[in-house]
Amino acid sequence: MNRVLFVVTAADTWTLKDGTKHPTGFWGEELAVPHRIFAEAGWEATIATPGGKRPTLDRISMGRTAGLPGTLREVADHLATIQGELRSPAALGDMDPDDFDLVFYPGGHGPMEDLSHDEVSGALLTRRIASGRPLALLCHGPAALLAARNDDGSWPFAGYRVTALSNVEEKLNSFGRKAPWYLEDRLRESGADYAKGALPLVPHIEVDRALYTGQNPGSSKRLANRLVADLS
Repeated sequence: MNRVLFVVTAADTWTLKDGTKHPTGFWGEELAVPHRIFAEAGWEATIATPGGKRPTLDRISMGRTAGLPGTLREVADHLATIQGELRSPAALGDMDPDDFDLVFYPGGHGPMEDLSHDEVSGALLTRRIASGRPLALLCHGPAALLAARNDDGSWPFAGYRVTALSNVEEKLNSFGRKAPWYLEDRLRESGADYAKGALPLVPHIEVDRALYTGQNPGSSKRLANRLVADLS
């Protein structure tokens, strides 16, 4: 049986460039869809957050603009089945990445607020990519990559081909234009070989060695299915 560690943001607000706190958290589809697909494959999942803090569902991710009604119902139904795990997540600092066949970071704007500079998460990511074992990040989840550092201060993901929510997709949200920084820009500036789909909001994934990334919430299913196929 494969074991997967879900590293989920514990942030419930995102600080915009004007200083306002925008309510946020994890994106429902990005956690629920992969979690369901992995469960159907017979995998065992553990949810962990910084400090073991209960994560917050971004309510926008369950609104009418977030997806088709059928998809949102499926997301809500699956989240209801894992409420116990979400109420009492493991503490990220207690997790050993070597215990898991896959480490998976869903998004939402939360990772922009906490995981982008979380030293515990950064150390876990550095260790994971050095091991050559599968690591996957989705949408804003790749913001967590920015906290990773090698012992010499270099960035362990330099030169890796990655995708994440694009600048264009971020700016489709009215509040996204108030972002203090854009993930696509930061990944490029850090040395990633950033790639994106031809059109915004269309599913797109990238695989480079053991690193799997998905561009947007709609990429959740494609990314999870690719992981099941590759790890089975």
